[in-house]
Amino acid sequence: MPAPRRATSMTLDAALLDEARTLGINLSRAAEEGILAQVRAERARRWKEENAADIAAYNRWIEENGIPNLEVRIV
Repeated sequence: MPAPRRATSMTLDAALLDEARTLGINLSRAAEEGILAQVRAERARRWKEENAADIAAYNRWIEENGIPNLEVRIV
């Protein structure tokens, strides 16, 4: 079931808005897709930041010990 929708207002570049309308672009959908892309990027950035120490520790372990079970991996 789709998430409920909520009305909002935005201020956009006038020329960009005019061109989007001329091209028949669904403004709500385009804005939603752009916001979703930004949300995903920010989540990923924060996850990397929050897990940086663990990732570095794992990478050090791999450097010191090699890749586990390498002999049974299909590459």
